[in-house]
Amino acid sequence: MHRNVIAATALAGMFALVATACDGTEDPADGKTPQATSSQRPAGQPKAAAQPKQPFTIAFGGDVHFEGQLRARLASPATALGPIARTLKSADLAMVNLETAITTGGTPAPGKEFKFRAPASAFTALKVGGVDITSMANNHGMDFMDSGLRDSLKAIRRTGFPTVGIGRNAAEAYRAHRFTVKGNKVAIVGATQVLDDHLISAWTATDTKGGLASAKDVPRMVRAVREARKGSDVVIVHLHWGQEMSPCPLPRQKDLARQLTEAGADVVVGGHAHIPLGGGYLGDKYVHYGLGNFVFYSANGATANSGVLVLKIDDGKVVADRWKPARIAGGLPRLLTGAPAAAESRRWHSLRRCTGLTARPA
Repeated sequence: MHRNVIAATALAGMFALVATACDGTEDPADGKTPQATSSQRPAGQPKAAAQPKQPFTIAFGGDVHFEGQLRARLASPATALGPIARTLKSADLAMVNLETAITTGGTPAPGKEFKFRAPASAFTALKVGGVDITSMANNHGMDFMDSGLRDSLKAIRRTGFPTVGIGRNAAEAYRAHRFTVKGNKVAIVGATQVLDDHLISAWTATDTKGGLASAKDVPRMVRAVREARKGSDVVIVHLHWGQEMSPCPLPRQKDLARQLTEAGADVVVGGHAHIPLGGGYLGDKYVHYGLGNFVFYSANGATANSGVLVLKIDDGKVVADRWKPARIAGGLPRLLTGAPAAAESRRWHSLRRCTGLTARPA
């Protein structure tokens, strides 16, 4: 992945409009180089000096798959995500939810109306589109059951694309992926609070079986966050949660957010509702209850409302947040500009009223 250091002046300008109506313009393409950490180095080689910590930005998009008209876009991965890629590339780190199994075969999950799958080139499309990490812990990550899971894990290993929330066992599924971003040690955990009742057992990773990280097991999630906290400056939890088409978080979402932030999470974000929900601060932690659709073939009406959440993190704390509103057309999000962007930004801020969150950190 390619990222150059973003100058401090650019960061300052980027967040000058925090919590105000956004201008909706696309950010210019820029390079970025988050580095996965490693505990090993060649024998006899001195340990490298730690890079000084600098403020960094992380961008979050919502649900992504490559169904319907989007499948053909995988033939040209470099342009598969469309113009929104420029916005993702301008952040130091970018993440989305990959709401599909990565397989061309597999056994369709029983009793499901919608089943999504995509070839491994989906990872290439994400990488060249500016995405650095994804979660597959969601209610479509194992749409093609155990054989589809095996294909997904093979694709992850073969491509090396950072993916959380899925694994050969619980230890792997709940394990944080670690980056070093501008001198900051960042750990990211993924899990789903949404699973079809009749598939919970089959899809949940255990000590002896592959599957997804389930946020229904709250003690296991708390443990995952505490493990991620060790040696990290920033811990991010990405969750698939909420109720479809409901603009307000459920009580179980609020309760889980509280428990995970108390366990050490600095940022808790996610989605599932297919529409954007509100976000804000829980004390000095940042929580966002619904990122909405992002690259999604069937988005229309309210489900076509989309956006990119950009957080600025300094010394382990979220110090600024900005929602860049977008509208999905032809399955792809396009940033709004002018009056439509300002109006949608105001509407998004109004969604915070039912979240119990604040516009500023305590």
